[in-house]
Amino acid sequence: MQTSVGINVKKKTKPSFSENLKYTLWQMKQHKASYAFMAPFMLIFVVFTVIPVIVSIVLSFTYYNVLQAPRFIGWENYRRLFVDDDIFMIAISNTFKFAVITGPFGLLLSFFASWVINEVPKKLKAILTFMFYAPSISGTVYMIWQIIFDGDMYGYANSFLMKYGFIQDPVQWFTDERYVLNLVILVQLWMSLGTGFLAMRAGFASVDTQYYEAAAVDGIRNRWQELWYLTIPMMAPHLMTAAVLQITSMFSNVGVAHALAGFPSTNYAAHLVMSHLQDYSSIRMERGYACAISVLLFLFMIGVNRVVVRFLKKVGR
Repeated sequence: MQTSVGINVKKKTKPSFSENLKYTLWQMKQHKASYAFMAPFMLIFVVFTVIPVIVSIVLSFTYYNVLQAPRFIGWENYRRLFVDDDIFMIAISNTFKFAVITGPFGLLLSFFASWVINEVPKKLKAILTFMFYAPSISGTVYMIWQIIFDGDMYGYANSFLMKYGFIQDPVQWFTDERYVLNLVILVQLWMSLGTGFLAMRAGFASVDTQYYEAAAVDGIRNRWQELWYLTIPMMAPHLMTAAVLQITSMFSNVGVAHALAGFPSTNYAAHLVMSHLQDYSSIRMERGYACAISVLLFLFMIGVNRVVVRFLKKVGR
């Protein structure tokens, strides 16, 4: 390529696959000790994550019921999902509502809870962190919410509403399709301060206070400006970690729905995509069909994850 002043400029070209492979092998040779330490983890990752994903994709194109050998049927499982399976459409609608509310709001709740805890005296931080994190690991949470929304007149919610004349008869909260999904979302939000919350706590703890002092000299005047212009950009890696964990949780967590609403729930009112997957995988034993559901869920999670990570990268700049 030649410019108007006669200077030759070489056009940059992307390295070929063979060149990339040679460079990668050279890097591995130069850092063979590091790769040797990584080998056990990579082996476990390949055996228990990569290979199952590949097998699931292959089985999604077959009819497989465990008792017989897989039989190739092409795109039939996917056609059946979107054309013949009305319950799957209900599960998609419920999962979308569940994810849209518990995902962003759960992430914001974790972030602001971490921020508030970071502002309290040092002695209280560990206590408050444990108090906020405990619901996500405690099995008694379901029992507490079942007592609050018990279907008889002695449940706290029914007792309060009947006492003040809002209702005449007890409401069957976890069997009434008008309320059950909203209650599952409420409990999930209460339990959303999990591993992502701990990642954000670590992020706030890693920000050096000297940066705040320097920012005050440069014109930062209040806590909100510190948060937006300093804390969030410096916590971008921790925000990405928390976002990935939150995305995985909101699409794969069905423990709350099954514990509170039962399986299946009334008229499938709290039926999620993962519930549908477990139904066909563990009860109906149609593993090929279940693999098709898991592949679609996997692709959707990857797509949402890429969008969120791209957004957080822009915030962190």
